[in-house]
Parts: sequence; structure tokens; C-alpha cells
Amino acid sequence: MKANNLQTITVGGGCFWCIEAIFNQIEGVENVVSGYTGGTVPGTPTYREVCSGRTGHAEVIQANFDASIISYEELLVIFMTSHNPTTSNQQGVDVGSQYRSVIYYHDNEQKEIAEEVVKQLAPYFENSITTEISESEKFHAAEAYHQDYYANNQSQGYCTAVITPKLVKLRKMHANRLKTVTA
Repeated sequence: MKANNLQTITVGGGCFWCIEAIFNQIEGVENVVSGYTGGTVPGTPTYREVCSGRTGHAEVIQANFDASIISYEELLVIFMTSHNPTTSNQQGVDVGSQYRSVIYYHDNEQKEIAEEVVKQLAPYFENSITTEISESEKFHAAEAYHQDYYANNQSQGYCTAVITPKLVKLRKMHANRLKTVTA
């Protein structure tokens, strides 16, 4: 999607609640939607179906961002350093193909940038990067209760144990790319 400087990014790095919370903090990101893509079964999948691991879908976020504020490349670097891109089909306690690390590109330029970012970051990780780079497929928005999950459930156990530490890491590593909060 390109309207003026708006572009679309679709990525998955484990539970979409984590990636959504991260992207919601980034300057230039206009909106973030949690959802599913990459599956092999027809129709619109449900959370329960995707969690079964039988649909082939990945939990992802799709976001629109202003490329005059932040580049696709910068977003990918933030994404790749905000989760573990070296574990196949797993992020922490979340295990299954629905939790795979994946970049869904929307055009050939995004594909080339994704390949280059993975190549450039590879030496910084102890293990090999397993992040898939695949062509964008039909995106299905997740159920309403998944949207803005962290913002609406910060005291929930998963949020405090998993998402909050990722946001602390984000603030340390990428403070210069975060939205400023005004009182």
C-alpha cells in the first residue's frame, strides 16, 4: 500500500501481541493490526484454528508506516532485534509454526531489503537466522479482543512476563525511533 509516503509492512515474530506492542511504540507507524497470514486452508481463520497449528497461518502484524519518517529497512532492524530470529517455529514458550519468524514482502524492493537486512544482521547472532522471507499473502485481521492487546491488558501475566521486557529492550536499543509522549 502506498498513499503519499504510506507503506505496508507485514511481519511475524512469535505471538502477535508482542510485535504489535513494539510497532505501536515506533515513530512513523500509523496503525498496527494483529492478524494471520501464510495459511493453506480456505476461509478466514480463527485464533483457535491458528493456535492448533493445522492451518499453516502465522500470527503476524500488518502496519502502515510513513516512509518519510521511518524506512522499511529501519523497521526490519527493529523487528529483527525485538525477537529471537534464530529459533525455528518458536518464541520462548510459544511453540508451533504459527509462531515462526517471518517477513512478508509486498513488492520486490521490500524483498531485496529484507534479504539484505537478514544478511547484515546475521553476524550479530550466535545461531543462524531462521526468519522466512515470503511473498505477502492474504491478511486476515485477528478477532477484536487481540487488537491493542498489550495496551488493554498490561497487568495480565503474559504481558508483564513477556511483552514488558521486550518493550524495555526496545527502549534501550531504539530510543531514537520511538514516538514521543506529550503530557
